[in-house]
Amino acid sequence: MRSFSTRARVCALWLVGCATLAWPARAQTPAEVGQWSGIMSWPISATHTHLLPTGKVMFIGEFGEGDTPPRLWDPATNGISSLPWPGYNSFCAGHSYLADGRLLVTGGHIESHVGLEDASLFDPFTSGWTRLPDMNDGRWYPTNTTLSNGDVMVTSGETVGTGIMNELPQRYLAATGTWRDMTTARLKLPYYPRLFLAPNGRLFLAGPSRTCRFMDPNGTGAWSSAPSSNFGSRSYGPAVILDGKVVIIGGGDPPTATVEQIDLTATTPVWRYMAPMSTPRRQHNATLLPDGTVLVMGGSKGSGFDNKNAPVFLAEVWNPTTNVWTRLSSNRVYRGYHSTSLLLPDGRVLSAGGRNVRSAEVFSPPYLFKGARPTVSSAPDVVTPGTTFTLSTPDAARVTKVTLIALGSVTHAFDQNQRLVTLGFTRGSGVLTLSAPANNNVAPPGYYQLFLVNDAGVPSIGRMVRITTTP
Repeated sequence: MRSFSTRARVCALWLVGCATLAWPARAQTPAEVGQWSGIMSWPISATHTHLLPTGKVMFIGEFGEGDTPPRLWDPATNGISSLPWPGYNSFCAGHSYLADGRLLVTGGHIESHVGLEDASLFDPFTSGWTRLPDMNDGRWYPTNTTLSNGDVMVTSGETVGTGIMNELPQRYLAATGTWRDMTTARLKLPYYPRLFLAPNGRLFLAGPSRTCRFMDPNGTGAWSSAPSSNFGSRSYGPAVILDGKVVIIGGGDPPTATVEQIDLTATTPVWRYMAPMSTPRRQHNATLLPDGTVLVMGGSKGSGFDNKNAPVFLAEVWNPTTNVWTRLSSNRVYRGYHSTSLLLPDGRVLSAGGRNVRSAEVFSPPYLFKGARPTVSSAPDVVTPGTTFTLSTPDAARVTKVTLIALGSVTHAFDQNQRLVTLGFTRGSGVLTLSAPANNNVAPPGYYQLFLVNDAGVPSIGRMVRITTTP
């Protein structure tokens, strides 16, 4: 019979051997990491992507595809159809929504670094285009920013060659369909400047360079200084605004994983580093989600303009409340330069395009696998800032958050129309009494998706609501 010490040595050796085995990791569930759809083949690359007030998605292609009709994708049926062509190549244009839901498209493509003076309005309800008076010069890579009265400020864009920028901003006057040159606000800005309407009514320039500024949009305009961000250039890194806070995420060359936030509602705003992403990224997209988190997808972690040899496939989501990033599941197609992402009314997120990439995927975030959705029985179609309004829902007792998210209009790693506003509310029996945004600096006029989020973090289907101008 073996001695106890011999048996102990045998058991110890067996335990050591077990510890060295490569046990397979537990597969994570969709409720933990979300789930990707299959890959959809599309006729053109989705370089400019817009969620229309109808709930459908318009997308415009790249380079020579801009001379072909835009396409319309229906998320409910997965069907794709052609839309009328505006009459010129709208690749590399700027775009944002007017108060009535029409999309203002500014500039376009003659050849690389040479922009068009053209501007047009697309009506999502009739699918018709209306040509506007030409702008003051060509614009290739401009930014549109919708103002509190429904006008739109158009900035930057190359004119006739590399680095030759249109330095004269223009304000589109929605009431008359005309342009006002902002002659006292001339400034050379980079491609697709990350501009946002701030809670004080001024425009805030958040990048991609470190130098930040405020612009007074009244009269003929004026720039003033603002706190500089901490990191260097964040070229091809996205920026978002939620509840008056601007967040800039990654970008640069080589790419960075760093993230910064500035609270424009503070008495003295200052940029602060937040928790970094799990990996550096460049050429990625950031999408605001109904629960107030920020989803990041795609991009490259390698140096260079669009390094396909260092793709980032995993998605990750940032919670501003906890300042924590969570790694999610990975897609299968590299989505870098010319890719786009867009929040859909059902809470899924479209991820599409890329340079010469004619395909799309849809990501279902983890919140779609955590139980039944709250539902909206009735809600007003039109909401005026500074008022209260009621919404009927059988799930009133479980609602913990209500958000408004402006319709996405995205290209080149920046969504020029997206913003999130959290609404205060009180519960009643089968109803919620909601506080509308305080004013149009907080929520520029136009269409938004209204979401209810319950105590399990599950959002309702987005309800289209039009925010009017304050009387």
